[in-house]
Amino acid sequence: MVSTLATRPRGSRRTDGMSAISGVRSSGFWFFLIPGLLLFTFIILIPLVWNVYLSFTDWRGVRPPEFIGLENWVELFQDQKFWASFRNSLSMIVAMVIIPTLLGLVLAALLFDVIGRKFGGRLASFLRATYYLPQILPVAIAAIVIGWILRPENGALNTVLETVGLGALQHNWLGSPDTAMLSIMAVMVWVQIGYPVVIFMAALQRVDPELYEAAELDGAGWFQRFRYITVSAIRPEIFVVTLTCTIAALKVFGPIYALTGGGPGTATIVPSYYSYIQFFQSQQVGYGATIATALTVVVVLVAIGFIRLQARVERQEGER
Repeated sequence: MVSTLATRPRGSRRTDGMSAISGVRSSGFWFFLIPGLLLFTFIILIPLVWNVYLSFTDWRGVRPPEFIGLENWVELFQDQKFWASFRNSLSMIVAMVIIPTLLGLVLAALLFDVIGRKFGGRLASFLRATYYLPQILPVAIAAIVIGWILRPENGALNTVLETVGLGALQHNWLGSPDTAMLSIMAVMVWVQIGYPVVIFMAALQRVDPELYEAAELDGAGWFQRFRYITVSAIRPEIFVVTLTCTIAALKVFGPIYALTGGGPGTATIVPSYYSYIQFFQSQQVGYGATIATALTVVVVLVAIGFIRLQARVERQEGER
């Protein structure tokens, strides 16, 4: 025993003690994950598993669920209303992803590269907050305002058209199948555009302003600076905005519920609202769970696709 202690290095006992203390400290960090893990389990994981199980049952929410196998899924793939709701989701993707992302890129570049440099950062920040304002409005309040503007009898839009001598263009914007979806799309562009503007302007803060100045001195125009500096520098944020907006477009519910109720007919119905109808109006809980599960699968596949695409683009950029 004595010889063993005598042969040990002088600092080994202290090193062993420090490693033990660091081990205790690192293991203590796991306790901070417990609340989040519990919330994830009871709010997301358990309801998700229960929803998937209900998709294989016939249940009206009162008696115990009756297992029916794949009958709900067979009915789902033959349901024309379900496919119409997914086609409408493509329109939502155009209105909430493609148009806001493109406009957001241009607006963020203008605010940062033009207005911010010529008129100062305060004006650019004020305009950025203005664009973001619809994002913080409650859906119910925004729906009331939009409904008042698009009201067919005495709405603000029809009144303005009549005042300027364009009364022939007056229309039942939300109640007509040919304009209902276009009206919803216009509303969603207005609501969504502030999000990419804020994200892209925050991303541009890490871009060296001297790059823009050097490019301008070399004769590069605004579009060339936008293409070769702005877009290249904030490509990761573009992927993030595109992914999050696509997921939001696939599961959009509030504006449809507040403005059109999925009508007229199936002109504005989307999967999330169709699932809500089956859950709470038709009391077909099993079939509503099937729609919700199918939507979850689509969202997961879209997320995986975006992540793989981003990794591939970043890998190609690294190889250049």
